[in-house]
Amino acid sequence: MLQVNYIRENRAHVLERLSVRNFGQPELVDEIIAIDEKRRSTQSQGDALQAEANAAAKKIGELMKAGQREEAEAIKAKTTAAKDDIKRLSEELAALEQEMHDKIVQLPNLPHSSVPKGIAAEDNEVVLTHGEAPDLPENAQAHWDLAAKYDLIDFELGTKITGAGFPVYKGKGAKLQRALINFFLAEADKAGYEEMMVPHLVNEASGFGTGQLPDKEGQMYFVGLDNLYLIPTAEVPITNLYRDVILKEEQLPVKNCGYTPCFRREAGSYGAHVRGLNRLHQFDKVEIVQVVHPSQSYDVLEQMSLHVQGLLQKLGLHYRVLRLCGGDMGFTSALTYDMEVWSAAQQRWLEVSSVSNFETYQSNRLKLRFKGNEGKPQLAHTLNGSALALPRILASILENNQTEDGIRVPEVLIPYVGFDIIK
Repeated sequence: MLQVNYIRENRAHVLERLSVRNFGQPELVDEIIAIDEKRRSTQSQGDALQAEANAAAKKIGELMKAGQREEAEAIKAKTTAAKDDIKRLSEELAALEQEMHDKIVQLPNLPHSSVPKGIAAEDNEVVLTHGEAPDLPENAQAHWDLAAKYDLIDFELGTKITGAGFPVYKGKGAKLQRALINFFLAEADKAGYEEMMVPHLVNEASGFGTGQLPDKEGQMYFVGLDNLYLIPTAEVPITNLYRDVILKEEQLPVKNCGYTPCFRREAGSYGAHVRGLNRLHQFDKVEIVQVVHPSQSYDVLEQMSLHVQGLLQKLGLHYRVLRLCGGDMGFTSALTYDMEVWSAAQQRWLEVSSVSNFETYQSNRLKLRFKGNEGKPQLAHTLNGSALALPRILASILENNQTEDGIRVPEVLIPYVGFDIIK
């Protein structure tokens, strides 16, 4: 959530940055500034009346102590109207603050200066490409056919149990899935991330804190009886560990990771591009999260990007890194890198990770601050990244490592699964 003081003092910059996102409601900026002016005026009037009332109460006390009851009652009678005005102004102030809050949460984060202007994925900037596309046999198959051939994943059984988008992993497919989770967690541990095991359901305050609510309400599974949401990513519960927390500056950076299943309704998704593991309603993911000093967040973003790239390199996957354009960025992000892996059988790039810097957008909602030995608490910067999301990684491993003899297991995963080829 943007800070109203920043909006008021940097109106032109805010509008310019929102235009990079192609934001369709720029009038909200002036509406927020107008409400804030009225709010500050109302606050000032209320404070002045309250100060007068406090002074009158003190004077009444002095007069009563001096036995001047008549004079005290006269002042008391005059303060009755002031109390009514104070109550009225307090109610107006509360209404204005709620109105401003309702409008300011509709503003997305401001894109970093390096974010290219664009409308959709086609306008994203390719930062780098690593490796070469694998040379597959002529009869190469897509992962859904390989999963059926080697009895690794049963999509129909998942549909029977729950519905489309909830696959069942079987035998070596399940072992490969678990191996990836353990490998990603082990690598995060080596990089200094403390593992957290967190709830898979969160309350409304947690959803608001990281920006899923109200922006992505329709994309989350809602448990109405208990007013809870199934998490779309471990980012939500992990980052909310620090909601309403003031950290000491020497505690920064905070580095956490966690494995969770993730649940997304993916409303409106359809077509060949969502076949198999390409898009699911439930999937597994290891998430990395950092809370850092504002002066270090963009260096940390690059480090997190390199960590994710290192995972892809160790898995032997051909990938590229994109800097997302304004129109394709998430609502809460200031800068996002997407990592895409080449699917040789499908002949297309598959997104497997997003690494984002949210600057103070989440921490302002979370009231997540840090304080040095001197000075007032200030908002920290938050970052997160998928390291990694499993479905498309598994799809790419199956497709890109297929041979006439079977599917080769990446060398780094062999110690976790106990076999080097799926036959």
